[in-house]
Amino acid sequence: MTAQPQDTATPSGRPRRILLKLSGEVFGGGAVGLAPDVVADAARQIARAVRQGVQVAVVVGGGNFFRGAELSERGLDRARADYMGMLGTVMNALALQDFIEKAGVPARVQSAIAMTQVAEPYVPLRAIRHLEKGRVVIFGAGAGLPYFSTDTVSAQRALETHCDELLVGKNGVDGVYTADPRTDPDAERLDHLTYARALAEGLKVVDASAFALCRDNGLTMRVFGMGEPGNITRALLGEKIGTLVTAV
Repeated sequence: MTAQPQDTATPSGRPRRILLKLSGEVFGGGAVGLAPDVVADAARQIARAVRQGVQVAVVVGGGNFFRGAELSERGLDRARADYMGMLGTVMNALALQDFIEKAGVPARVQSAIAMTQVAEPYVPLRAIRHLEKGRVVIFGAGAGLPYFSTDTVSAQRALETHCDELLVGKNGVDGVYTADPRTDPDAERLDHLTYARALAEGLKVVDASAFALCRDNGLTMRVFGMGEPGNITRALLGEKIGTLVTAV
């Protein structure tokens, strides 16, 4: 199914600006390492939306390489393990940048940890300027601090770069359910959800801190599945797929 061209301007007339969160599992295709075909497809979908006028920023996870929390359970110092995970996100960011540029759209990587040979430092105003010029901005290295998940960083980056919505692409599910649909046959998908309900019921879609940050600042979130071809483009263009999460 091909996404239909849409008016991507906001009510104020400014182009639609979106923060897309892609987990490390997406980059690995569900396995350890990088799945080039999967990343290339995501890049083409992002490029398609940019050519229709959407301004796109991306936060990438690194779970296909390292998971800080899991490494710390095996004896590594938690802070050091988290830094290893941050380096994994930069590898994913560089791969996504390359495939987006191969799809014909310019892209920049900004890192929260200084590594100027491969990425710009994270500078919000510079990121906004890139977006205004039609470049995709990919944020790597998380927050540059241990104990902060890329879910929380996604909300923070979306707010600081004045995005209109936070999109969260998920593997294996097509939205938010009342329970895990892979283990509970009675789980129901929710078309709309409030942050208060998500926090009260402990729905494990993103970290509670990310939910709270979005709730407190009135940032809309849409959770959608990556399984259907073209879903990234559809979500970026504003189609009503997955689950919409709002403050009220």
